[in-house]
Amino acid sequence: MLGNLPPESASFVGREGELAHLDDLLRDRRLITLTGVGGVGKTRLALRAVTSGRQARRDGVWWVELSPLRDPGLLVATVAHAVGLADHSARSLDEELCAWMADKELLLVLDTCEHLISACRHLVGELLQSAPGLTVLITSREPLDSPREQVVEVRPLPCDGPDSDALALFRERAVAATPQLADVFGDPGRAAVATDVCRRLDGIPLALELAGARLRLWTLEQTAQRLGARFDVLTDLRTPLLPRHQTMRTAVGWSHELCEPLERLLWARLSVFAGDFDVAAARAVCSGGPLPASRVERVLAGLVAKSVVRRSEERGAGARYAMLDTIREFGHDWLTELGEVRTVADRHAHWYAALSQAADRSWLGPAQVDWYRRMTAEHAQLRTALEHLLGADPTAALEMAGALWFLWFSCGHVHEGRAFLERAMVAAPRTGAAYTQALWALGLTALLQGDMEAARLLGEECTHEADRLADPERELRAAYLHAVALMMPGDATRALALAGPRARAGHGGRTSGPGWLLCRLATGYALCDLGRFEEAAQEAQGLREACAELGERWLRAYADYILAVSALGLGEHHEAARHVRAMLSGKRLLGDRFGIALGLDVLAAAVAALGDGELAARLLGTGHAWWRTVGSPHMGGSPSLTALRDQGERQARAAIGDAAYETAFRGGAAASTG
Repeated sequence: MLGNLPPESASFVGREGELAHLDDLLRDRRLITLTGVGGVGKTRLALRAVTSGRQARRDGVWWVELSPLRDPGLLVATVAHAVGLADHSARSLDEELCAWMADKELLLVLDTCEHLISACRHLVGELLQSAPGLTVLITSREPLDSPREQVVEVRPLPCDGPDSDALALFRERAVAATPQLADVFGDPGRAAVATDVCRRLDGIPLALELAGARLRLWTLEQTAQRLGARFDVLTDLRTPLLPRHQTMRTAVGWSHELCEPLERLLWARLSVFAGDFDVAAARAVCSGGPLPASRVERVLAGLVAKSVVRRSEERGAGARYAMLDTIREFGHDWLTELGEVRTVADRHAHWYAALSQAADRSWLGPAQVDWYRRMTAEHAQLRTALEHLLGADPTAALEMAGALWFLWFSCGHVHEGRAFLERAMVAAPRTGAAYTQALWALGLTALLQGDMEAARLLGEECTHEADRLADPERELRAAYLHAVALMMPGDATRALALAGPRARAGHGGRTSGPGWLLCRLATGYALCDLGRFEEAAQEAQGLREACAELGERWLRAYADYILAVSALGLGEHHEAARHVRAMLSGKRLLGDRFGIALGLDVLAAAVAALGDGELAARLLGTGHAWWRTVGSPHMGGSPSLTALRDQGERQARAAIGDAAYETAFRGGAAASTG
């Protein structure tokens, strides 16, 4: 099934009736919201409903995890990125997302929306109006109160009887934690005790899981007795919460009381993490006082064993840890009681700021792919850190936003990056190396959005600031920005004067530094635009060799692109196809949608020149689909890029005729861009 559905973290128990009802609703209704108390299983039910296969859609089933998101202003960017729209246009992103979805037939799941109700209501309304083939499934503790919304309350699992779903879940989680308990539940007397535990916990799945984890240490009878005492005390308090909310809160509080003191402390401090995190971050952010860094991993393992923290393994990211919202909220309340909210939030923000600086230093090197995967996994934490620093330390926010240039420019987060950079530049002092770096990073986002006038002005200002610093690396970066902003609208001569060999030598600096390498890239583009293909190939070959020596892939792929365009210009069509295939391999490795779209157009031109009009048409169709995912056809209408694509189309049509071309193009356009 096309889409991005997360794996199910554990086996699924019961809910046959709810699943059948939800299956019918997803066929007949366009907006369904699953509501219910925290921990009742809304997310698991939604995931099971859409993974059954019966809800397949032509354009996929797409899952958007909103639990880590705190800023409503990033909702559209989060949804766009989840569905594969790495928009680069200067248009508002909500308009671009609506336009992109207009002809799609897909199912969109927005998971955990209660803290973003107003923003979700507005976005879902816009999307449903724009895209008649769209169905939206929401999970939230409260409805959107939106027209056409079908609300389904997710109730706790039935608790009565020896065959109840609640008992089945409790048994399964208990046996998973302690396998030798498998025979215990077969005893009728003990099954009755277990049923009583389920009844006291109101059949709420998360409460049952937490209780099941306690059977590592206690017998079933001890668990029932101590749980009963705990609930009796809290019932006497007559808390104003609704019964199910009270049960969930009580179950979490009971688990908290049963933790060791250091486990409680770590639980509280972990609440600062939005989304998942790794053990290195937990060690750096959560150590201190009675909890030394050397003990954090062991204490974290204790919380995993008690089902307070969940552990998963992700390709390229290693072990990751996360807490469910209900558990994290309890921990945050405890952190407030401890008076450590600001301290731990500061540690969190500065840890991720330092990580961003490390990634910046290593981006053009052999660990580039690893850093790409790591920073993609840390995206939610980077957002949280930036939001905190914008209020607490604007200068650090400016440094961090500028250091993340590669995330904004190379990894498909252009809108988000531009917004963070603009906010940081308003809040922080407008001088120094950090400001110059942020200016440059902002200019890169403007380039990708096709906003060439803004990019040119930023390039000029960046050049002025870099000259004041007398820093060759900053000067070279500014020269690249200014050159590309002039070249893309068609002024390759001035671009060459800014970034060419003579200009680079005038600045000095490291020939293996980012600024020097980027200027070589701009030089290769400019020489191609000027028809000086042999010189362009020499420049690109030198750039490729420098990147290969560094172990770098992103720039090397663009060097392959220039080699391909140069070969086309020299009539070496087989060579052009070979180079562009190498380029596409690198771009796929790093998820560079813009680069993939660019490469497919050149490959189509090479294939068309070799006489295979049908394959060229299919490649152009696939390229069109990829261009749509970046929302910026042919780099804002750059004359040279548009001409290259048009050349391929003319040759393909001439080879196979208009009707066959249109058929092949449509076939290519239907290809997956996931």
